Amino acid sequence: MNNTLALSGITKGYNHGKPNEVQVLRGVDLTVREGEVVALVAPSGAGKSTLLHIAGLLDTPDTGTVMIGGEDMTGLSDRRRTAIRRAGVGFIYQFHHLLPEFTALENITLPQLANGVSERAAKARALELLDTVGIAERASHRPAALSGGEQQRVAFCRALANGPALLLADEPTGNLDPDTSDRVFEALMTLVRATGLSALIATHNHDLAARMDRIVRLDAGAVTPSV
Repeated sequence: MNNTLALSGITKGYNHGKPNEVQVLRGVDLTVREGEVVALVAPSGAGKSTLLHIAGLLDTPDTGTVMIGGEDMTGLSDRRRTAIRRAGVGFIYQFHHLLPEFTALENITLPQLANGVSERAAKARALELLDTVGIAERASHRPAALSGGEQQRVAFCRALANGPALLLADEPTGNLDPDTSDRVFEALMTLVRATGLSALIATHNHDLAARMDRIVRLDAGAVTPSV
């Protein structure tokens, strides 16, 4: 089985050369195979957001290599990195970041239009995704009229709208109460399995992590398999 994501020897620090220099990542090696869902468990401040940003080409490591779909991201132009990120990587954050003036359907349609998809096809894809997570009937509602769990489901659909091979999620249910978190996580897993993509999902929730294919821990700047 091929790797969708492969990180090798990733280091990242801040305030280089200064007395208060902070080394966040210290030689991280991590792979996510095709169709695999990996839980990234880390204590607060361990650098999981930094790691996800590097994996998703939103940031660059000080040293090491990032491979996505077998292609080395080192030295690529900003335009090429943006194209790969837009078409090949989906992002989900703790807060949904939906555009408040647009409906659920429009929030999922817009990224597809930016990627050159026709409006008709984009709307059909958006409705299909909303149906997969069980809220197709809320397609015409703006975010303010949706519950927290519904807003996050829309965010999930938006992240997958362009059919990425890789999904990166940073505490995707962290803002939700336990019952809602469980239901929304099930919706996310249904969506991930239905589309067959690979996912790296950071979470503090050990119960949710246990429902993924594999667990790795980020601690002291390094990734290790969970025992």
